[in-house]
Amino acid sequence: MTAEGLSSVQRALDVLRALGPGPLRVQSVAEALGKEKTQVSRTLKVLAEGGFVERDPETLEYRLGWQLFALAGAASESRLLQQASPVARGLMRTTGEAAYLTVLSGNAAVTVLAERPGRALQANEWIGRLSPLNCTASGRALLSGRPDDEVDAILNAQPDRLPGTERAPRTPDEIRARLRAEQRAGYSVAAEESEPGLVAVAAPVRDFRGATAAALNVSAPVFRLPPDDLDRTAAAVVDAASRLSHALGAA
Repeated sequence: MTAEGLSSVQRALDVLRALGPGPLRVQSVAEALGKEKTQVSRTLKVLAEGGFVERDPETLEYRLGWQLFALAGAASESRLLQQASPVARGLMRTTGEAAYLTVLSGNAAVTVLAERPGRALQANEWIGRLSPLNCTASGRALLSGRPDDEVDAILNAQPDRLPGTERAPRTPDEIRARLRAEQRAGYSVAAEESEPGLVAVAAPVRDFRGATAAALNVSAPVFRLPPDDLDRTAAAVVDAASRLSHALGAA
């Protein structure tokens, strides 16, 4: 690449950084960078053609475009899987129970990573399978912190007859009440809600935007994780989720 090409790339990167805090007009970008307005205008035009910035036709301000966010999201997803494996393995070793990473898939949860200890008796294997949101700890952790309208849309799309035992929240109002309580606690607990004899604890994982990207959880038979003795397990899950969130760029 020529020196002129490198200079153009550097100028484009500088322009994107300048737009990071918020939308700006061409003159403001040029002043922030100490560059000529015509140079900045040409750079913004090229970035707009590629979808990396967008121009508001009324205010004439430029802002970061969806193409840039799409690339950032793809990188975040890849980084999530890369960073999650050692964190989940550490959580498994700390608790002595199976640790899972779960993501939202439509109106359900799907487990994409599992770290299991060498025990003869394990909780049911859910990796790669869809599981409900209302009666699983990971499902409710995935809803934690999401905007109310997004949660409402997800709940409204659930089937009329929700799965789970009598311990599980079965109506949208019951689910919302449980979500509020679990969000204050910082983690979710499902004690024999999806099936008898199974207990799970989950905490949300945040990405660089602060949005819920995944959930980390441990699950085990109830005799190994009594519902009234989950403080140590919950603390370990929350700590692991916090460390993974930090690795993804969350505050």
